[in-house]
Amino acid sequence: MSDHITLLDGAQGTLLWDRAAARGIEKKSVWTYNLEHPEVVEEVCRAYKDAGSEIICANTFGINRLTAEREGHASVKEVVEAAVGIAKKVLEGTDVRVALDIGPLPALTEPYGDLEEDETEEIFDEIVQAGVDAGADCIFLETFIQLEMLAAAARAAKKSGLPVFCSMSFEAAGRTIFGVSVDDMLEELEPLGLEAIGMNCSIGPDQALPIIQEFAEKTDLPLFFKPNAGLPEADADGNTTYSVKPEEFAEQAEKALETGRIGYLGGCCGTDPDFIRKLQEIIKA
Repeated sequence: MSDHITLLDGAQGTLLWDRAAARGIEKKSVWTYNLEHPEVVEEVCRAYKDAGSEIICANTFGINRLTAEREGHASVKEVVEAAVGIAKKVLEGTDVRVALDIGPLPALTEPYGDLEEDETEEIFDEIVQAGVDAGADCIFLETFIQLEMLAAAARAAKKSGLPVFCSMSFEAAGRTIFGVSVDDMLEELEPLGLEAIGMNCSIGPDQALPIIQEFAEKTDLPLFFKPNAGLPEADADGNTTYSVKPEEFAEQAEKALETGRIGYLGGCCGTDPDFIRKLQEIIKA
């Protein structure tokens, strides 16, 4: 195994919606909770801290100029400052780091969409600068499916001087839905000098195993691994559920650790602090 495996957090969005629903709060873009319901965001951050996470994402996934304009209130800077501030407050006095969490834009970059490369990078520049100003410790670029967009985000993130992690969302067949392979991702991004590279979301750790093994065979970079709690399913009421439970998730993730290359381990959609506690058990075993 790697000399040290850094324990990440689990899902933000699905957990925030669950905690908000328990309080009778309307389901909205979770980044709006930073300003409207910061107590929910604090609760989730504290839960991951207590579970043993060593890096916790600020609640910034999904905020960008395009989504801020669509929601019609608050600026990127206001939302990012609030999110990082909430996390810093909860984690004060600990060694837990705060990641500026950046996801894909709600539009596509050329050649698949209308966003030009320069405009795409400019949008990410704004998020990154807001995160730097707010005091983020590192930058996670995750759940990307289009390589051109991730490359623009990575270039923007690298200007910050902070450690940058790049992750894409692969299907079980080993490519993103835009056809990006492990080789494609490494060729484009490895020269940038990343802290880690890998995959998150879409599939569970069992289906993700061959893909992270391919990464391990083809790069010397530390690997970033945050799979879902299995594939999403709809229950009788139409709610999204995930079939993999914490113990099973940890057992499956342990097989990925056998590559000896996983440097950063956590969970994505459907996971929660119970999953992180189980991952901590296998890391310490």
